[in-house]
Amino acid sequence: MQKVETIIKGIVITMNVEGAIYDDGAIAINGDTIVAVGAADEIIKGYAASQTLDLSGKAIIPGLVNAHTHIPMTLLRGLADDLRLDVWLFGYVMPVEHEFVSPDFCRLGSSIACAEMIKSGITSFADMYYYEDDVAKATAEAGMRGVCGQTVLKFPSPDAKSYEDSLEHARDFIQRWKNHPLIVPSVSPHAPYTCTPEILRACSALAQEFDVPLHTHISETAFEVDNMRRENGMPVVPWIKKHGVLEAKVLAAHCVHIDAGEMRTFKNANAGIAHNPTSNLKLASGIAPVVKMLEAGLNVGIGTDGPASNNDLDMLEEIRLTAILAKTANNDPTVLPARKALEMATRLGANALHIGSITGSLEVGKRADITVIDLSPIHNSPKFSRDPNAIYSQIVYASHATDVSDVMCNGKWLMRERKLLTLDEKSLLESAGDYAKKVDTFLIKRERSVLSKLIAIGGVTQEESFEVQVKARVDDPQKVLSAIASDELTLIRKAHYHEFDTYFLFQDETDRVRYREDEFIDDAGKVTQARYRLTLIGQGTEAQFENSVMLSRSRYLAPATQSLRFYREYFKPNEIVEIEKDRRHWLVIYRGVEFFINLDRLIKPEESGHFIEIKSRTWSKRDADDKAKLIGELLNLLGAKQDKTVTEGYVKMAEG
Repeated sequence: MQKVETIIKGIVITMNVEGAIYDDGAIAINGDTIVAVGAADEIIKGYAASQTLDLSGKAIIPGLVNAHTHIPMTLLRGLADDLRLDVWLFGYVMPVEHEFVSPDFCRLGSSIACAEMIKSGITSFADMYYYEDDVAKATAEAGMRGVCGQTVLKFPSPDAKSYEDSLEHARDFIQRWKNHPLIVPSVSPHAPYTCTPEILRACSALAQEFDVPLHTHISETAFEVDNMRRENGMPVVPWIKKHGVLEAKVLAAHCVHIDAGEMRTFKNANAGIAHNPTSNLKLASGIAPVVKMLEAGLNVGIGTDGPASNNDLDMLEEIRLTAILAKTANNDPTVLPARKALEMATRLGANALHIGSITGSLEVGKRADITVIDLSPIHNSPKFSRDPNAIYSQIVYASHATDVSDVMCNGKWLMRERKLLTLDEKSLLESAGDYAKKVDTFLIKRERSVLSKLIAIGGVTQEESFEVQVKARVDDPQKVLSAIASDELTLIRKAHYHEFDTYFLFQDETDRVRYREDEFIDDAGKVTQARYRLTLIGQGTEAQFENSVMLSRSRYLAPATQSLRFYREYFKPNEIVEIEKDRRHWLVIYRGVEFFINLDRLIKPEESGHFIEIKSRTWSKRDADDKAKLIGELLNLLGAKQDKTVTEGYVKMAEG
């Protein structure tokens, strides 16, 4: 009789390819490995255990596999909900991460997540975040199995000033954790839209060099896919293939908007897919074609995504939703039955993470990663035995995370009878509360200032301190054109735009934000390119000179890298005013001083005639006074009568 450390008796659901189930079964475990699985009487006859646990009436299944998450984000749970993905990510999550994410943040957030996942029956997960070394430490201390991916981006992140730094961090991380019994290090280029081709190629090369997974987001939103087609002339999957990504062991998260051809490409590359139903529904990203993926032979796992976008790490909830959502999406209640859904959360999920050789099913030689589910609660009664698949239905459609009674990973108990053995839940809750107070204080302060909100999304520069300017109606625009061409002005440069301005006005703010789209018009009247900018404009006038020349406060510029809809939802203005105009623009020198001259024809609101604007930057009261006098001369030179000057801007005209 062979000696082993532990024998566990109960309803053994192996989740192997054959779907073997032992209603009165047992598992023999020695060290971190399963040495026998089968009928209880046979196991008892063949093995002598130091400890035998009788869990009769409970389901013993492989430890659940969470195929995609960002576990430190437990500390951002509930931070900003009911928003679109881009507003949520770029408007709130990333600014807060920039302010707070640190090794301590990631260590604490990961420990909290591990506690939650263990109580949900999860033993293995795939993570993608910053300071992944600290994520891995917390995971190993909790006793869980993690495929931990160091994030790489094309812009600065909380743990790296450049992508070169993040790539070097990834290399160091992989070297430190390679061959660890619980941690599989990986590299995580965040997504094609946040990485350059160079970054994708470098990450793939790194993953191949050390034979580790590459974890990334793919085709999560229709917007992302449309942008890829428009900018690169191909779908997302062919594009990443072109840049060598699929030469690595890929785990692709989401894949909501991929077609049959892309699925075949993934299949040929042996790529794994992580389906995240709750996150995709909550962010309105869409419903992934999971049934077609499975029909194509892909290894599709189930993920919770990060707890800031889900907002929990409850795998039983995700499994149930996966099965039900597929039925509705395909208008067929027979597609994706309970057994297949549970396979996705176990064996197929482990295969997707490229760790299927060691976990995902209860088989001899695999690690002892085990979850025990109590089937006796009233919400899971009675139990039918007529249909051999009924046990899968009980687990998928009726079981809750609170029914998970015991969890083992790598041969060690992490939870027994709902009591965590490797983590102090009370201490974690207290520390999480402290972080929440700090984040609240930061956001409350930020939300009070339009400038602070603009700075939070990056790229803000102060363009100028002050400018003197005047606006006047002109009856004959030809006089302006003739004056520009005269010898009295030296032309530095010129441009012709079709401008679309959207002004965001705020009830308690004197500042306003302008989103501008400039269409550049050539001499033939055709649009050659477009430019998008944000400007923070102070309404206040510092001084007024003769001829209605005004001294205005400073302005701040930021690149408009997101859509107009994004900024509208992010800034939440009290009022929106739209201006459309045809603008001819010149930079000239008059009497040794640079002036900007704009000749505008308002299209919206519709105004008869033209307007001329003359502006110049200034830095002192005396300089402003001198330039104001020169602007008065320019008004006459350009054919604008001084009695035609206007003090109200286009916004006031539109509101009028």
